[in-house]
Amino acid sequence: MVLSVIVPCYNEQDNVMPFYTQSVEVFDKLRCNYELIFINDGSSDDTLKNLSAICESDTAHTIKVINFSRNFGKEAAIFAGLRECTGDYALLIDADLQQRPEIGCQMYKTLIENTEYDCVTAYQKERKEGAVLTFFKNAFYKIINKIADTHFFAGASDFRILNRKMIDAVLSVTEYHRFSKGIFSWVGFNTFFMPYVVEERRHGKSSWSFIKLFKYAIEGIVGFTTAPLKIAMALGLISAILSAIYSVIVIIQKLAFGINVPGYATIVVLLLFLGGMQLFALGILGEYISKIYIQVKDRPVYIIKEVITNDK
Repeated sequence: MVLSVIVPCYNEQDNVMPFYTQSVEVFDKLRCNYELIFINDGSSDDTLKNLSAICESDTAHTIKVINFSRNFGKEAAIFAGLRECTGDYALLIDADLQQRPEIGCQMYKTLIENTEYDCVTAYQKERKEGAVLTFFKNAFYKIINKIADTHFFAGASDFRILNRKMIDAVLSVTEYHRFSKGIFSWVGFNTFFMPYVVEERRHGKSSWSFIKLFKYAIEGIVGFTTAPLKIAMALGLISAILSAIYSVIVIIQKLAFGINVPGYATIVVLLLFLGGMQLFALGILGEYISKIYIQVKDRPVYIIKEVITNDK
């Protein structure tokens, strides 16, 4: 097998059939052996039913549907697709047609024509999100590139194609809490970044809310840098030094000048401030400890309920 097209699906019942139709039309023109691997990530609609119908109706192409036992998230779906693929190259693409199969073909041609690259990654040169969301996404990349050892290309998406060497390298990273953008950068290899224009979503709504994106960003920061722990330690040290200095000032005022020491209000403010700092530091520490706790359980990243193929 030359090319594996990996398609994570979550509640995409109205998109999988148009995606399949366009993909077959486009990838057939490459004149190479390819397989379509759909990962049904615990969809609650008719996504699995429609994917099964595609398998039953198409005997001319290699199609595989991996059905999770529940929703494990897109990161797990990507990991499962890379594990199951047999191609020399693996293309990661969403099923909502915001990432067009034609662009995937261009990425494939770019990779095979430029052997110095191991990966081609698509990124949005101009974002179509609102100003607030764009601001926070840009802020995330600026922050994480300042505090992490791994470099993150601003705007890089999961829409990318990898050669077999890089696929195997990514699969060797078996951590439970996966942040694929970071893993792709961490394993190294030469990557070409290709700009593309994202299309409007055909049907349904994106499952990525602002809260989910925020949690995903925290996942990336915690997964690829220990800077928050160092920041918490620095804040604690600064607070201790300032408290010591203020204590000396209060004692001097009382003994040397007889000035009344501020009472209730000062104590309350200091207690609230120092207590808040301590809780903040404990929260950061707890985030890292929780990741360790879940990792040492050694639970699988995902569980496959069934695999459906068209037995080509």
